[in-house]
This record gives sequence, C-alpha cells and structure tokens, in this order.
Amino acid sequence: MSAGTYTPEPGAAPVGRMIAAQAAFETKMMLRNGEQLLLTVIIPSLLLVLFSTVDIIDTGSGKAVDFLAPGVLALAVMSTAFTGQAIATGFERRYGVLKRLGASPLPRWALMTAKTASVLVTEILQVALLTVIALALGWSPRGGVLSVLLLLLLGTAAFSGLGLLMAGTLRAEATLAAANLVFLLLLVGGGVIVPLERFPDAARSVLELLPISALSEGLRDVLQGGASMPWGAAGVLAVWAVLGLGAAGRFFRWE
Repeated sequence: MSAGTYTPEPGAAPVGRMIAAQAAFETKMMLRNGEQLLLTVIIPSLLLVLFSTVDIIDTGSGKAVDFLAPGVLALAVMSTAFTGQAIATGFERRYGVLKRLGASPLPRWALMTAKTASVLVTEILQVALLTVIALALGWSPRGGVLSVLLLLLLGTAAFSGLGLLMAGTLRAEATLAAANLVFLLLLVGGGVIVPLERFPDAARSVLELLPISALSEGLRDVLQGGASMPWGAAGVLAVWAVLGLGAAGRFFRWE
C-alpha cells in the first residue's frame, strides 16, 4: 500500500454532476412547495376538468376538451417556467441563496442550466398528467409530436427568460405580486380558456402577440386542427425567447 493511498484530492465535482445534483434539488423543492404545486398541477387540472364538463364558455364546434386541452398545456408551461420560477428565484435572491451559490464551485451559467432542467422535468410531469386527464375526458389529439415538442420548448424558453428577468430585477415581494397578477391576466386574455375570437378585433390583434396566446393557439392548430407546424406562433415565441433571455442575461442581479 502506497503512502498516498488515503491522500485527499480536494476539488469540485465534474460540472455535469453538479448540474444534475442541483437540478434534482430544484425539482424536489418545486414539487414540495404547496404554492408551486397549486400553480403547476392543481389549477390547470381543475380548469381542464371544470370547463370540459360544465358548459360555461362557448368554445365553438366540437368537444370542449379538444379546445381546452392545448390551452391548459400552454398554461402549465407558463405556470412552471414563468410564475413558479420567478417567485422561487426572486426569494432565493432576496435571502442570499443565489449569491452563495454563485460563489460556490457551481458556475452561474450551470446554476441557470440546472434551473432550466428542473423546469423541463416538472413540465414533463405536468404534460403527462394533463394528457391522461384530457384523454379520460374524451380528448382526440391530432398533429405531430415533434411540432408539439418544438412549441413547448420555445414556450419554455420564452417564459423562462421573462420569469428570470422579473426575478432578477424586482424585489421578491414585487415579483410575487406581479407574477401572480400576470398569471391571472394571461389566463383570462391569453386564449387559454376564452377563445381569442370573443375579444374585439383591436384587442385581439394585441393579444395574439403575447407568448401565452402564441403557445396556446399554436398547440391548438396542431392538436385540434392537425396543422404540421404553425410557424407564425413559433416565430412569436422565438422572438419572446430571444428578448426575454437576452434581457435576463443583461439585467439579472444576483443580490
């Protein structure tokens, strides 16, 4: 046995392992948080079941669940990538968690990568649950899986950028209030439950440019209309993703 057998080798773990560990931790924290669970799972599921089974809103011809399911999937993405991430990151920034993590061996870009991975894992669970519920309610989806995945990824990027921008520039309390307010406003005016055709033409032309409207209408074009790829909606989401992530990278404050 050599003299150096038990010699310590201090140093950081490989970046990939650190990202995986941080992503797993972020996911556990998100799923254990009652408010996060309410936003990401309970509210979308209740909305899907309620408006699919009770004739409250005129969703046009066809089954209500065929119209509602794509919109609720879009809402789930927004609730996780924007609302939940903004609130959690805002309070982590307030309590100095981000500052301490930023000084750890985990690079700051790797921390953001871990947060993004956590969002994606949570969204996979959301989409799986909502799909099962929608299918049980009689949903008949159409269109291609790749188109849906591309729209969901673009929507995640767009909402993540906006959520991080809000969390990195506003106080935690302001982020909490603003994120929840935006969630409610976009739930009503983003084409999730109420068809955009119900709004006046002037308002509709503005609402169609919102990321939630682009995502919900794009998913609806694919899953309800059978379109191959709604490039207009994808383009709107791509623009929001570039603007949001670029602004977050430029203005995000770690303390």
